[in-house]
Amino acid sequence: MILDTSSVISRVKKGLEIWENITVVSLIEYPPILDYENFHGEIYFPTRAEQLRAVHLQKRLRVIGKPLGASDLLIAAVCLNRNEELVTMDEDFLVIREVEPSFKMILEKFV
Repeated sequence: MILDTSSVISRVKKGLEIWENITVVSLIEYPPILDYENFHGEIYFPTRAEQLRAVHLQKRLRVIGKPLGASDLLIAAVCLNRNEELVTMDEDFLVIREVEPSFKMILEKFV
């Protein structure tokens, strides 16, 4: 399971233990995670194959008129290539399923 930045920040603000993994994208967007004592997951760095998968996702999203930002594309590509489920509060990721039905995600609610 991989957490998106929105879910990482929510857990940190609540002081929760984080056992899920994150991508380097979330680390770049939210550097305090490095010093968060309750973070026990791994940090995934996108491989060349995952970067290329992000490009292919974007090509297909552009065809349907729904492009995404580079950060979201990289996170989605990492999840897809590693057969991981994404946990996020960001509804923008739902569009990935329109071009890649195998994309697995849990949409958390803001609380």
